[in-house]
Amino acid sequence: MVFSLIPYIHAAEDWNSTLDNDVATIGSLVPLFKNIVSAVLAFSGVVLFVMLLVGGFSFLFSGGDPKQVQKAQGTITNAIIGLVVIVGSYLILKIIEVFTGVTVTKFSIP
Repeated sequence: MVFSLIPYIHAAEDWNSTLDNDVATIGSLVPLFKNIVSAVLAFSGVVLFVMLLVGGFSFLFSGGDPKQVQKAQGTITNAIIGLVVIVGSYLILKIIEVFTGVTVTKFSIP
């Protein structure tokens, strides 16, 4: 039931097309880079979620202690700043792509 809620799953990039007689070529950097970027983005999303949970629970269980409330607000603020940085960096890359016509969000080696 849970798996039916996920519309699609991205697997790691295929390496077979970049091999030459089972030897890695310079073209093998493309799937490597794509896999690293996908993993980092997924990891940052998980970290964001965990930080929001930690900040929320800290705020909830602070018991009115001003120091604990301030610490929890700082945690939530830092998580939101991290989200803004991640989304902002992606938007900057897309803006560069629109103005220059160069595809900077898709890594490829000719």
